[in-house]
Amino acid sequence: MNKIITVQQHILDEERHFPAATGDFTQLLTSLTVAAKIISREVNKAGLATILGETGNINVHGETVTKLDEFAQRAITRAMGDSGHLCVMASEEAEGIIPIPEGCKRGKYVLMFDPLDGSSNIDVNASIGTIFSVHRKITLAEDGGEADCLQLGSKQIAAGYFIYGSSTMMVYTTGNGVHGFTLDPSLGEFLLSHENIRTPTRGKVYSINEGHRNQWDAATQRYIEHLKEEQKAEGRPYSLRYIGSLVADFHRNLLRGGIFLYPGPKGKLRLLYEASPLAMVAEQAGGAASTGSRRIMEVTPVSLHQKVPLIIGSRDDVADYERFFKEAKTSVTD
Repeated sequence: MNKIITVQQHILDEERHFPAATGDFTQLLTSLTVAAKIISREVNKAGLATILGETGNINVHGETVTKLDEFAQRAITRAMGDSGHLCVMASEEAEGIIPIPEGCKRGKYVLMFDPLDGSSNIDVNASIGTIFSVHRKITLAEDGGEADCLQLGSKQIAAGYFIYGSSTMMVYTTGNGVHGFTLDPSLGEFLLSHENIRTPTRGKVYSINEGHRNQWDAATQRYIEHLKEEQKAEGRPYSLRYIGSLVADFHRNLLRGGIFLYPGPKGKLRLLYEASPLAMVAEQAGGAASTGSRRIMEVTPVSLHQKVPLIIGSRDDVADYERFFKEAKTSVTD
C-alpha cells in the first residue's frame, strides 16, 4: 500500500530542509488550503445554491463580477487576513492593496492571488481555479505596502494553484520541484497524487483563442500556421485544445505537454496574479514561460494590475515561439 501523504505533511517535510524555519510559512499554506476547501465546497454545489450568476458589479479590469468571484475573494481575504503570517495582500479583483485587518497580527509574507480564474465558465460547469503567489516582505514598516507586492517573479518563494474540476487539486512549488495533491472529500484532506511533476519537453497541443486571430501579431500568426502546416507535413501535427480557463488549459499542458498562448502586442493576463505564479510552476516542472521576447520571471512589475503577453508550456515549444518572435522583430527592423 502506498504511503498516504497530506499536503501539510509534505510542506513540513520541505521545511525541514531549512533549519532556521519557524513554521510560519507552513501555517500560511495550511490556511490557504482551508480557504480553497471552502471555495471548492461552494463551487461543487453552485448549481444547487443561489450562487450562480453575476452580481451586477464590474471589477478593476472592466469585467463582470460573478457571485462566486465575490465569495472566493471573501473566503481568501478572511482566512489569510486573520492568519497572522501576512503583512499585505493583493488580488486581481481589488483595485489597490488589501491591508491586514486592524487588531490582527502582522507577518513577514506577501500574498498575491487570483481568487477565481475562469469564472466566466462557472455557469457551464467548466473547470476553474485559484492562483497564488507568495513573496517575502521587503519593506521595514510593520504593515506591508505596494512595494512589497511589486516584486519580480524570480523573487517568489512559493506559487501554485487550486483547480476545481472533476476533482479538486492543489499544485504548488517552493522552488524544489512541483507537486500535486488531490482533495479527498471523505477525509477533507489534500493527498499527494502527483509527485515531482515534469512537463514533457515538447507537446502536441496548442491552446489559444483563435477567435482573436485578426488581433495577433505577425509572429503568432506565423507560429500557429507552422504548427498546423509544417508540423503536419513532418508527421507531428498539433491539436487545438482551448477551454478558456487559464488554470484548466495550463494544468492539462503541465501534465501532458503543450503550449498556451495569449500573445501581444499588449497581452491581457495579469503579471502578478497569473503570469508570474504559473511561470514559476512551469519552470520548476521543466517548462518555460515568456512574453515572446523575455522570460516572464524577469519582467519588472510597475503596477498592481500590469498585463503581459503569456507564452507558457513545454520548453521546446516555447523556444520555437521565441524564435518566430525574434525573426518577426528582425524582419521589421530590416
